[in-house]
Amino acid sequence: MGYKLKNLSMNFKWLSTLLLAMFLVQGTAYAQQEQGLRNLKETGQAFRSVAQKVSPAVVFIKVEKEIKNGNPEEFSFPFDDDFFRRFFGTPPQGRQPRNNNPQKRHEVGQGSGFLISADGYILTNNHVVGDADKVQVQMLDGREYDAEIIGTDPASDLAVIKIDETKLPYLSLGDSDKLQVGDWVLAFGNPFGLSHTLTAGIVSAKGRSGIGLNDYEDFIQTDAAINPGNSGGPLVNLDGEVVGINSAIFSRSGGYMGIGFAIPVNMAKQVKTQLIEHGEVKRGRLGVHIQNLTADLAESFGLDQPQGVLVTQVEDDSPAQEAGLKQGDVILMINHEKTADVGALRNRVALIKPGTKVELTVLRDGKTKILHAIIGQLENAKVRSEGGSLNVPMFGLSLQNLSPELAERFGYQGEQGVLVAEVESGSAAAQAGFKRGSLILEIDRQQVQSVEQAKKLLADKKPVHLFLLKQGEVTQYVALKVEK
Repeated sequence: MGYKLKNLSMNFKWLSTLLLAMFLVQGTAYAQQEQGLRNLKETGQAFRSVAQKVSPAVVFIKVEKEIKNGNPEEFSFPFDDDFFRRFFGTPPQGRQPRNNNPQKRHEVGQGSGFLISADGYILTNNHVVGDADKVQVQMLDGREYDAEIIGTDPASDLAVIKIDETKLPYLSLGDSDKLQVGDWVLAFGNPFGLSHTLTAGIVSAKGRSGIGLNDYEDFIQTDAAINPGNSGGPLVNLDGEVVGINSAIFSRSGGYMGIGFAIPVNMAKQVKTQLIEHGEVKRGRLGVHIQNLTADLAESFGLDQPQGVLVTQVEDDSPAQEAGLKQGDVILMINHEKTADVGALRNRVALIKPGTKVELTVLRDGKTKILHAIIGQLENAKVRSEGGSLNVPMFGLSLQNLSPELAERFGYQGEQGVLVAEVESGSAAAQAGFKRGSLILEIDRQQVQSVEQAKKLLADKKPVHLFLLKQGEVTQYVALKVEK
């Protein structure tokens, strides 16, 4: 009897311990679930707080352009261009004729922007306002204003406009250099005309260049939903500070596919200041042609890994030549900051005020040297090339080296040539049928594989230049006459 009672007592203790363990496990699971719900609620409250802070300073921009003589090519919004459709898709409220008069008609477009001062300065994209004849701004509370274009900068795709009002809500500009991949960001704007829309996502990548949208690219990539109409709106952090300007999406379907691009606010700060003060941007010039280092090139220069950029040519009478830079130098740092790649160095030099003295750390013959250069001013030369791009104002063309990424994006795998990155509206190239995204295979019956080759061929003083152009599956010769 005593044995049975003892055995029963042990079973009871074991059962009690088991029940207690189960209770504790269930309690822990319940506590974790409750904590998870609290975290979600806190995230939602953070988004709500940012929305309340930011939305009043976000504006809906409507633009209008008068088209004469029935020529729609005189003015076109980015969505009308095949190149931009790859990034923006085809919005349902794209190009809209206001009347059917073939001699005179109006076309309208839309986008976003945000106030950066209490007295009405607004930052947006150049491709939103462009050469518009009329710009209107609508606030969250419904107030509407006519806006003045203060300055535009196509090279960075930024613009500043202004409305005549005071004591307006405005946004603080943050520090995009502090952004880390994985950080939460919120995109504000007016997608498809849906006023003051908020979407949330994370920073997917930083320092995206070679996209082919702007001359100077250093995009923040995000999966926050960006759609047509978001262009020019702010990308903000959880403190409500602007860290980027929404500019483009990559889309094969015409809609959001999880890849959006924003101009970092640190680049925008310097551009907007010059636009407000001078109405234009004066960029710095070093006067070198450069390329990225591959692993093999880095090894040949005695580097453990690819770092810095390789100088392939030093222009005569340039700041670089005066500083003592030589072909074959590897620029490691500028003012003690590392130069990650060609795009980073180009952007950095371009935003330095002309006349500024800078320190260059270079690798030459296996040894580190310190050089000092005084940054010059980048002029609009007849034919200008810098770091893989080429402007040809005499034809209204901007060209870019065909990177593997761009070749894949435009279906030019296995091809060699230079990509048409920009076609000026109404230019000789536009009238001849050049489009963004076209591939130039030959110039004057000679194959071209880089913008450097294109520059040399176009420098030849011929009355007419012959181009072999590929657009999609169609290849054709196009002749452009040099205007005297």
